[in-house]
Amino acid sequence: MPFKKDSLYANPLGDIAAFRFDRAVVDVFPDMIERSVPGYGAIISAIGLLAGRFSQNDSVCYDLGCSLGAASLAMRSQITATNCKIVAVDNSQAMIDQLESRLQLGVVDIDVICADIRDIDIANASVVVLNFTLQFIPLCDRAALINKIYRGLLPGGVLILSEKLAVDNVHQQALHTEMHHLFKKMQGYSDLEISQKRAALENVLVAESFAIHQRRLIEAGFDSVEVWFQYFKFASMIALK
Repeated sequence: MPFKKDSLYANPLGDIAAFRFDRAVVDVFPDMIERSVPGYGAIISAIGLLAGRFSQNDSVCYDLGCSLGAASLAMRSQITATNCKIVAVDNSQAMIDQLESRLQLGVVDIDVICADIRDIDIANASVVVLNFTLQFIPLCDRAALINKIYRGLLPGGVLILSEKLAVDNVHQQALHTEMHHLFKKMQGYSDLEISQKRAALENVLVAESFAIHQRRLIEAGFDSVEVWFQYFKFASMIALK
């Protein structure tokens, strides 16, 4: 089915519920994320290229928090390793249902699973993607998830971690917030939509600084962690095993 334009927060809401990846969000998700996350399309394209570079024969590529499968499909388009499959996981049944209805057979199999990524075993992995997913995981569970991913990665494997970053400097944080606001206005969102969406995401999306992400990844055992892409406070990192 065709996706709709995001107008979920266009009208005043008396009671702004916490943001959820429900059917209403699924119906507008491609439009929402393209207009809300600067550089999203470039990140997705590069995830495909990185999967082509790092995928290994007889291994698994994981897309954790796959939503509608944009990263999974990008990976599938670039993977040339033999007997390599993709496992796409999301805890939103609405997202999974829509992904399965859109998925067509390809050279690389994509297994779609509705589950909490904290409950998924990671094994024999050459590529793991967390594309704007970790920020929705409770802070107390993030280290355990990263540790599990590291243990499940093969030598030479890669974790691609995209996140909205917090900035330690208060002036820089204010600037990045202002520029993101202006970006969304340029995409057609009103001040009301931006304000209500921000309220819905409060305490649901919890951003951390690059320093915190880097420390957590190094402590898990990754050899190196680098930011390869950043657009205002939206960044994508590569962690190598």
